[in-house]
Amino acid sequence: MNEIAQKIGERINQAESIWMASHIRPDGDAIGALLGLGLALENTGKQVTMLLSDGLPANFRYLPGSNRIVKKSDPGNALRVAVDCSDIRRLGTTVHEGDKLDVSIDHHVTNIMPAELNLVEPEEPATSAILAKYLPEWGLPITPEIATCLMTGVLSDTLGFRTSNMIPDTLRLGAMLMEKGANLPDLYQRALVRRSFDAARYWGFGLSRMQCVDRLLWTTLTLSDRKEAGYPGRDDADLMAVLSAIDGADISIIFNEQSEGHVKISWRSQPGYDVSRLALSMGGGGHPAASGAELTGTLEEVQARVLAATRQILQNGNGTHKEDTK
Repeated sequence: MNEIAQKIGERINQAESIWMASHIRPDGDAIGALLGLGLALENTGKQVTMLLSDGLPANFRYLPGSNRIVKKSDPGNALRVAVDCSDIRRLGTTVHEGDKLDVSIDHHVTNIMPAELNLVEPEEPATSAILAKYLPEWGLPITPEIATCLMTGVLSDTLGFRTSNMIPDTLRLGAMLMEKGANLPDLYQRALVRRSFDAARYWGFGLSRMQCVDRLLWTTLTLSDRKEAGYPGRDDADLMAVLSAIDGADISIIFNEQSEGHVKISWRSQPGYDVSRLALSMGGGGHPAASGAELTGTLEEVQARVLAATRQILQNGNGTHKEDTK
């Protein structure tokens, strides 16, 4: 166990009250990591607050402890912990830029989280995998409920153990979580296969607008699409999993209108193309093969800007764009 991980174990074990949060528009790894660590700490008798500023997506309500996640809570004097979040701005409205956290546990290579103890392991394909590794070393047993949450996080971020950043240790961790009580076939279906009727309708709008030019594929999702489909979330309902599997594209982008004048951009790239630095230059972050950012402007303005910058990556062929080479 490295020095930072050891210090984090000491801090969370010493704390009586712990405030935990993860990023806006939470995905399976954010939720699995939050619940996995939160439940482990609750089992030791600690007072734990688990927060998601956007709330819990309906498709993850099956997870143990999900009913204890709240949207708002003042950290007060509690130990402040962030999981699976690379930037304090992405924690939502209860934490503000300029605040400092006590602990951050993350796997994003673009992590800029201001925390006293910042454990970042970008070689790990999921934050839930980091926790599965360290919880036992911190004296926090992995129960079947915790294993279920962590397995969901690992499955979500690796798309079922098949992303390009998979490492052998992740498969070993997956086997360990199964031995601890995680039902892999059931969780795979819930996290990666099943979709709501509203989500499928939402996909239809994006699929109908797909364009692919010179190995760059993109589409848009508007506010009116979300309203007409009846989709309750602010994410893309995992439409990107479909786009990134389409032959003939090296980089895929979804432009997801969030509110008037705000657009969420999601990039996915094939091996050899690093989109994380482009996302970071636009105020976002992520991984070389999967990143995101949120920009201000109309859908048309943002699309023109992002497409032009992304084409530079494809033209350079080395995963960089002009801003990186200055």
